[in-house]
Amino acid sequence: MIKKLLPLAISLISLSITAQDALTSSLYETYEKYKEPSLGKRRIKHTDLKPLIDQLRSNPKFKVQKVGESIEGRDLNLISIGSGSENIFLWSQMHGDEPTATQAIFDIFHFLDSPDFKEEKAVILSKLKLHFLPMLNPDGAEAFKRRNALGVDINRDALRLQSPEGQTLKRLRDSLDASFGFNLHDQSRYYNAERTDKPATISYLATAYNYEKDINDVRAKAMKVIVFMDKIIQNYAPGQVGRYSDDFEPRAFGDNIAKWGTSLILIESGGYPEDREKQEIRKLNYVSILSALYTIATKSYESIPTEDYEKIPKNDRMLFDLKITNATYELMGKDYILDLGIIQDEADKKGHNDFYYRSSISDQGDLSTYYAYETFDATGYKIVPPKVATMETVPNPSKVLSQGIAFVKGTLPKEGFSVKMPLHRVGEGFELKGFNLQPGVNPTFFLEKEGKLTHAVINGFLIDLNKPLEDQETGNGLIYR
Repeated sequence: MIKKLLPLAISLISLSITAQDALTSSLYETYEKYKEPSLGKRRIKHTDLKPLIDQLRSNPKFKVQKVGESIEGRDLNLISIGSGSENIFLWSQMHGDEPTATQAIFDIFHFLDSPDFKEEKAVILSKLKLHFLPMLNPDGAEAFKRRNALGVDINRDALRLQSPEGQTLKRLRDSLDASFGFNLHDQSRYYNAERTDKPATISYLATAYNYEKDINDVRAKAMKVIVFMDKIIQNYAPGQVGRYSDDFEPRAFGDNIAKWGTSLILIESGGYPEDREKQEIRKLNYVSILSALYTIATKSYESIPTEDYEKIPKNDRMLFDLKITNATYELMGKDYILDLGIIQDEADKKGHNDFYYRSSISDQGDLSTYYAYETFDATGYKIVPPKVATMETVPNPSKVLSQGIAFVKGTLPKEGFSVKMPLHRVGEGFELKGFNLQPGVNPTFFLEKEGKLTHAVINGFLIDLNKPLEDQETGNGLIYR
């Protein structure tokens, strides 16, 4: 009898996997139909979510409950949908400057409210009851910073529970007693999948519940679903999945929620080429979360071996924005060969609605074990210090750069710290002191080959002087006051 049933079981599993692949593909292809258009930038605030939550409050498919307030008095809302007996709890933006999954959650709401995918949604919503708490840290989101108004990292407040946001999260975890929890975060864009040049676009973790990192049934379930989600992401960002460190942190919510009996899945949204606003990564969150909910509802994840979890590459942090290799650098009359690793740092503008770049050299020397979103082999090129020129207007930035000028003296704008063009603006009293490349220094210089300037590096952005500026990503210049 067992021999007769085994082929049938295998066939059913194969059918389930095939159906899941078809669903995932359809979710990816139709995504734009459900994307919430008002959340197109990362620096979203509580006021951006309020009208969207009000719409859900008037929709009978959803139940919206105010479940708490932040320190500064902003509402925390739990949004629920589904009639199943198994509770699933998803929360986002525990850190105020990590909004990618918050955006994806509102895309998911549109999907759940639509008349499409009836069969798949019927399975999810009849088996599961979904509970979402988007933007757990609205005060941090207001200033686009990690911590809350108390200066506390909410994700390190699971034991002391001094933050009202943390108290709300703990109370909901206990009342829902969810079988699965999705802890949704962003990580630095400089993480890569271990020993590869691929950014860790998405990283997963089945959090440990003790120092020994033991695997019980609760943690094993999270591992299996993560293996399933990894398979999905490989279709759209191959090689760009990492496994977050599972070192036990006794103060962290994820670790404790796993300890309290919920299969905890941490999702970290990292970097993706040419996606500063993380809109492609938002899409990947949408696809992988919905697919995970479907596999939880159908129980198809149960046949996945937990051993496959360890096959996911670890997170590493070996990425730069720009890596210039083998450049000739003259110091005290002697030539040296240097690699430069450059980070295009973001600095918030007033109001925390936008940012400008204020780049820095992160490291220099032999960087052969590092990777970058953009790499330029400067073999045969010489690093040339920038020049300063006086001019009130800059009619042609490209012509100015071709002369080796990177700093322009003149009347400075009354406000702000950056200008749109790839030139630095300085006051009349500015003096360019000795040129010396060091970690921490703003990378502004030129590259020369065979006696001709070929490239400019202005505020950490590589500019080809033989190409029109409008065809290149040139970043911005800085204002030195």
